[in-house]
Amino acid sequence: MMRTPVDQYVVSRPLYTEDSFTENHEKVERKHKTTLDHVKQYFTCDSKRVKNAALSLVPIVGWMKMYRVKEWLLGDIVSGVSTGLVAILQGLAYSLLASLPAWYGLYAAFFPVIIYFFLGTSRHISVGAFPVLSLMVGAVVTRMVPDGGPTVNITGLEGLSIDDQRAMVSASLTFLIGIFQLGMGLLQVGFVVIYLSDTLVSGFTTAAAVHILISQLKFIFGLSVPGFSGPLILESIFTQITSTNIHDLVTAIVVMVVVFAVKEINERFKSKLPVPIPIEVIMTIIACGVSYAFNFKDNHGVDVVGLIPDSFETPVAPNIEVFKETAVDAFPMAIVGFAISFAVAKVYAVKHDYVIDGNQELIAFGVSNIFGGAFKSLASSTALSRSAVQESTGGKTQIAGILSAIIVLIVTLAIGFLLEPLPKSVLGAVVIVNLKGMLMQMREVPYLWKKDRLDCIIWIVTFLASIFLGLDLGLAVGLGVELLAVVFRTQFPRCSVLANISGTDIYRDRKDYINIYEPEGVKIFRIPAPIFFANIDFFRGKLLDAVGFNPLRILRKRNKALRKIRKLIKKGELSVTIKGLQVTGSYPIEESEDETNTEELDQPVDFSDLPVQVNWRAELPANISVPPVDIHSLVLDFSAVSFIDISALKGLKTALKEFIRIDVEIYIVACDPYIIEKLKSCSFFDHEIKTSIFFVTLHDAMLHILERHPPLSVSEKVSGSRTFSPPPYSIRLAYNGKEPETKF
Repeated sequence: MMRTPVDQYVVSRPLYTEDSFTENHEKVERKHKTTLDHVKQYFTCDSKRVKNAALSLVPIVGWMKMYRVKEWLLGDIVSGVSTGLVAILQGLAYSLLASLPAWYGLYAAFFPVIIYFFLGTSRHISVGAFPVLSLMVGAVVTRMVPDGGPTVNITGLEGLSIDDQRAMVSASLTFLIGIFQLGMGLLQVGFVVIYLSDTLVSGFTTAAAVHILISQLKFIFGLSVPGFSGPLILESIFTQITSTNIHDLVTAIVVMVVVFAVKEINERFKSKLPVPIPIEVIMTIIACGVSYAFNFKDNHGVDVVGLIPDSFETPVAPNIEVFKETAVDAFPMAIVGFAISFAVAKVYAVKHDYVIDGNQELIAFGVSNIFGGAFKSLASSTALSRSAVQESTGGKTQIAGILSAIIVLIVTLAIGFLLEPLPKSVLGAVVIVNLKGMLMQMREVPYLWKKDRLDCIIWIVTFLASIFLGLDLGLAVGLGVELLAVVFRTQFPRCSVLANISGTDIYRDRKDYINIYEPEGVKIFRIPAPIFFANIDFFRGKLLDAVGFNPLRILRKRNKALRKIRKLIKKGELSVTIKGLQVTGSYPIEESEDETNTEELDQPVDFSDLPVQVNWRAELPANISVPPVDIHSLVLDFSAVSFIDISALKGLKTALKEFIRIDVEIYIVACDPYIIEKLKSCSFFDHEIKTSIFFVTLHDAMLHILERHPPLSVSEKVSGSRTFSPPPYSIRLAYNGKEPETKF
């Protein structure tokens, strides 16, 4: 017995149309649920479902059961302390982005963390202030409570200082962000983040990094620049550049150089270091000491953090009028905050092999922001750098997160006064150094331009729109361009004409390969996208380009020719002979054709009232001319067609009938069975288009075509006699119940 090599396979099976395959292979009867069934199931309640719902809403119950105290506790403690120190510094720094007093950033590292500990599904992200979100909050805060201009007239803010007014606006905005996130979580719309592609997020966050960088320049130079106005803030900085505080500038430069250098050391030797060197914390302590020792505030005019309360503020109700003014701003912030946190959480979930729930994450962040907003916290999300510290220092669960919150609590209530002499220029320097990762995303542009120019355009448009229109409008523009790109890709896909790779049952684009076999009279057209109302005309145009003629035009020409032949026969100027139609009498004079009734010309060719059928491939008498059709079979590859809508279905049916009516056989291959069922339910099939045109595979259809239309040999083409001429491949074919050894 001869063995087949392992890198080859031989298949002997019947040739299948979809009809014959269905007859020979019985399908499983499945009951498809209706919308009513889904509604009933959704509202059905039993003990098991209540238990699962409770566990999903409070994920801590699940992971606490499997907590390994001996293996994980020490790592969580070390991670919690390290993350807490970083969270304190970043909280102080990011509060500057929101134009708020520094201690409100500390609240963001405490209140939301407590809620997320119970409701969150990620075990590794560090919840708290995020620079992009803080900047977006700051833009709203300074718009409603500007530095120099009048405050927006809002009831409830009268008599408050500018800092208290801004804190109230920020708290109400955070509360509203939480409401949006909680609502989306309860409505199970966590899938919305899939519309924010990596390319869009990259362009958006890079633009945000530029905004953040510009906003921190006033602290680096020690200038008094009112409000945030995007890149236009540069104008105010340059006009005041001669007033630069040299002590702020030198301090910031020293901090940036040292922090950047040590961060590079941490990155290069991270495998050898037990924990990253907390250089930001070290430089903060040094800067506080130097500032206090030399009295930077009074002696050199350096702007410092100032008073940090030694207690938390009492909870407050949100201001409804702020809700009305900021609703349009809050929704994109809710999306951005969740999208960033979910993306970071997904990275660590994949790395550590556990599952996160997008809808539960929305609920967790929604409740966190509602709770935090009540205590005047900044809007919370997560920061990649802070989460990296929590994970890299040994954090295994959110116990590390709750320990970091305890560190923040201790600093806020007990030793916060030690941070009062900290120069704001140091916080600005720390923020700028931490922008490195986001700013380095600009390196993606050349790569995207080489690999996918449409993605590159999305990145550039999102970046520029976010720079010049603001982050909220920039995100909307980027999302719009991204959706247009999706429509463009599906509306104008790359169609192709296929040919057989010689010696195989594989078919590829004929332009890409040398050794191919393309049977004469056969066109194989591949449709690589769903067919719907927006692209059906595009596909029809590409199909006509592929075959090289317009079937409707040829059908009309043939019906015009028949109309003329009938007239000539009626006049006796044409007669039927053994050789076919012959001209009798004088040569007929050309007459103009009546083209008013085009509906008749679009109908199938009718020979019923003629004594002979016209051979359209032969020369016609009486100077009658009809364009030739050089194909007898057209194969449509539907392997990449995932759906067809009703509008496209009508256009497809019309296109197929145009080819059928000029005697071109149509075959559709590798079509999804559910699409075929839809075609049946929509009355797609009739006396012209039958279900027998559907074949299971492209090769099945090709073998069927070659059986019906054997290829001509060279001698046959010259002499007109038919002999067998095999193409360069063979297969064992079974057809109509017989299994001859047939070569094609």
